[in-house]
Amino acid sequence: MFFQQIFDPKLAQYSYMVGCQKTGETVVIDPMRDVQQYYDIAEKENLQITAGADTHIHADYITGLRELAERGVKVYASDEGDADWKYEWLLNSNYDYELMKDGFTFMVGNIEIKAIHTPGHTPEHLIFAVTDKGGGADKPMGVATGDFVFVGDVGRPDLLESAAGMKDVMKPSAQTLYKSLEKFKSMPEYMQVWPGHGAGSACGKALGAVPKSTVGYELNFNASLKEATSEENFVNFILEGQPEPPLYFARMKRDNKMGPKVLGKLPVPEKVDSSRLSELEDNRDVALIDTRGREEFMNGHLKGAIFSPRDKQFNTTAGSYVTEEQPIYLVVEEDDLEEAVRELIRVGLDDIKGFIPVAEYEKWLADNNAAVSIPHLFVEEDGDKMYSDDAYVLDVRKASEFSEGHVEGAKNIPHTRLLDRIDEVDPQGKTVYVHCSGGGRSAVAAALVQRYGHDVAYVDGEFDQWFENRESVAG
Repeated sequence: MFFQQIFDPKLAQYSYMVGCQKTGETVVIDPMRDVQQYYDIAEKENLQITAGADTHIHADYITGLRELAERGVKVYASDEGDADWKYEWLLNSNYDYELMKDGFTFMVGNIEIKAIHTPGHTPEHLIFAVTDKGGGADKPMGVATGDFVFVGDVGRPDLLESAAGMKDVMKPSAQTLYKSLEKFKSMPEYMQVWPGHGAGSACGKALGAVPKSTVGYELNFNASLKEATSEENFVNFILEGQPEPPLYFARMKRDNKMGPKVLGKLPVPEKVDSSRLSELEDNRDVALIDTRGREEFMNGHLKGAIFSPRDKQFNTTAGSYVTEEQPIYLVVEEDDLEEAVRELIRVGLDDIKGFIPVAEYEKWLADNNAAVSIPHLFVEEDGDKMYSDDAYVLDVRKASEFSEGHVEGAKNIPHTRLLDRIDEVDPQGKTVYVHCSGGGRSAVAAALVQRYGHDVAYVDGEFDQWFENRESVAG
């Protein structure tokens, strides 16, 4: 049996290729949108992609299932859940597809893939048990668990309400998830667990960084599973402290349900002459994404630019601060352009009009005296300024972090929800001091606040330790 786990570190997403080396066939489970990567692997391993399968309608990235279907691959998708949770783009289409109910099996060469319905994270969620019948096995080796069970956690049941906007479904979803976990508990402890996400994903609150596990290990050490001693305990535990979902999650749910736009191949943005920056300056109808480092951005950038450095949060920041209607221009090194485009299309941001190399961008700013800056403060030295009468404090940490301690009078808006709630930022002429716990979230948020016309100061540094020391001295 051929098996390969493919990891995207920025979305902390795992997809899988499981194949039969005897027949040369392979399936891709939970493919990402840029499917050429799987074809490259298949070619290297002398395999042919004959099937694609999704565990559920994803919220955090655009599925590659439609791209595979466009290439003539047979695709498999869930037919569980009610009418609101169907793959609308498949129904009555000309694609080669099958819809799966609980217990449905299909073969990839001599490899059996069995779908098991595990609702709770979403109503239609399936997991896939894999049995290598060509190797003589009559029991599964492992299970691709999607967003059902992770290493160290389980899939959050609140997204239908907190991200997709459905009313009063959070607790019932948690109760459903609790019942689904009984299926997991009944599995042999030797079975491998191949999760859909790892540490850094917003699809859970405590995902581990280890890429694989076993049923037995998770039953013994997974904190969420250990709380499943009663429905009440589990529901209370799993709903407490979940991070606010990025703003783009609702759009991903919609697109993956109704049908992602067919990409075919990666967009190739044209190089834009820096003279066009004057058209983009302070223009909120477009998104100029500045991907440089933090110091470079704070010291000087085009007025109205969105700050989204190409770190592990690039997709999340861009997805939360750019709308699908806005044409995108990138400030990026040409060598990094293709990867930046790949990361944007994975969260449905396709309208990438052009790019401007960093050196040309910085030269134009200097030549035209057009750079604006953001004061870069450090909480250890400047934190007391947030207590002054002319300060409006914006705390962009999670609500759970905010509740543990915050500057008196601070406004709390988690950074991934800031665009949707930007009108709530009402400093009435005061400077907006933006902070988080370590400086990463507040840096991108400060740029967004400035984009909407407010005087802003970026507060860097270890806020939690500073606040604790300040409170102990004051007490």
